[in-house]
Amino acid sequence: MKIIFIGTAEFGIPSLEKLIAKNYQILAVVTSVDKKIGRKQILTSSPIKQAADKWQVPVLQLEKIRNFKLEISNLQPDLIIVVAYGQILPKSILDLPKFGCINIHPSLLPKYRGPSPIQTAILNGDLETGTTLMLMDEQIDHGPIISQKKTAILEDETGQTLHNKLAELSADLLIETLPDILADKINPKAQNDKKATYTKILTRDDGELDFSKKAQELERQIRAFYPWPGTWIMLNDKRLKILKAEVANSSDHRAFATSENYLLPEIVQPEGKRKMSWEDFLRGTK
Repeated sequence: MKIIFIGTAEFGIPSLEKLIAKNYQILAVVTSVDKKIGRKQILTSSPIKQAADKWQVPVLQLEKIRNFKLEISNLQPDLIIVVAYGQILPKSILDLPKFGCINIHPSLLPKYRGPSPIQTAILNGDLETGTTLMLMDEQIDHGPIISQKKTAILEDETGQTLHNKLAELSADLLIETLPDILADKINPKAQNDKKATYTKILTRDDGELDFSKKAQELERQIRAFYPWPGTWIMLNDKRLKILKAEVANSSDHRAFATSENYLLPEIVQPEGKRKMSWEDFLRGTK
């Protein structure tokens, strides 16, 4: 059974590595081209390319996948698996493999379609989320559902911890479901579009804390947006990142008043400086 794996972000690494561990035949890994990263603009490969190189899997780096139908067609894949890629596959590629193109999305679709389902689940105070394996069509996160797996969202869950948890859960779901896909035993179920909700692309501006909101909402925002896009306030004309905080029920000179209760920072990072405790920061500003 010949498989092409398409992905870019770190989220897809457990899925790729478990496919390799189970001896599935990976014809190639398709990923983005190397990009210049950081202040020093160092040319850097995607996390998926780095993982593929580690396991000596052939790599195709494509600027725009829609322009490379011939290259993918020549590999004659039976199945294409897409995890955290960031581009829409055209119908000409979706129709190539015998078993279609399947995608893993870290939410319980049709809830939280789009680019930021992990952060949104924490931000909204959800008690559980999950991952969905679906048969891809030409619309974003719209295809019929093959299988799903749920997990609880812990009280101290951050965007990072939930990302890592769902990446492993997604890999497990993929490995559990693949035998039925390849045996043609699946019966995908159409999503209920009336229940669909959508998430947005996050930017650094989304991380600004608004103290007209409740302290509980701000505490969730801090956890949801760690590490990206991060949360911050302007203090003494400089940006101060709030990395961790708690809700305080009574007035405290160290806490910020909100529309309901108080937000007490625990870990902060001043502009251009290292992470530190809120107490150390306050001592340094006296």
